[in-house]
Amino acid sequence: MSKKILVVDDSQTVRTLVSFILKSHGFEVQTAINGVDALEQIYRESFDLIVSDINMPKMDGLTLIKVLRLQEMYKELPIIVVTTEEDEQDKEKGYQAGANVYLIKPTDPNKLIANVQMLLSV
Repeated sequence: MSKKILVVDDSQTVRTLVSFILKSHGFEVQTAINGVDALEQIYRESFDLIVSDINMPKMDGLTLIKVLRLQEMYKELPIIVVTTEEDEQDKEKGYQAGANVYLIKPTDPNKLIANVQMLLSV
């Protein structure tokens, strides 16, 4: 059974690109346009990993991560941040919120896949 990943980004282009990369490596992928949309999907079905942007309308990625980490059921859910926010302070905020990996856009597809495989132990 393939691992299911939720890609969260307000950019259709980014969602499409990241989804293509993940699907080409055998992962099942669903997408969300912001943190609110992501939470609705996460509460409806289970995901093995989340790939999320930071800057999004309605609910940003940091808030999404914090909300998930407050719930026992999602404390260990692997989360990869993929964002344009590249300052060390931004990275620190991402890790403090609970991100497992923090990648900068544009992300090397091989680096993304390597991190997904590492976090999912596949």
